[in-house]
Amino acid sequence: MTQLYTTLFTLASVASDRLKKEEKGATAVEYGLMVGLIAVVIIVAVTALGGQLNTLFTSITTELGGTVTP
Repeated sequence: MTQLYTTLFTLASVASDRLKKEEKGATAVEYGLMVGLIAVVIIVAVTALGGQLNTLFTSITTELGGTVTP
């Protein structure tokens, strides 16, 4: 139990110290992480919805009288 308390106290102390710093703006690493995360979200969304979007566009093309090319 003492080890848990010590760990939590240390974590809170480190977090408090980091929040007190007067850092302005984000670093290039933080921007890179954000861009990477956005790219992963886009890839997952396109992969998850790709089949449904293909079906939707195929039905729209058919309704408009166009030909569907695979």
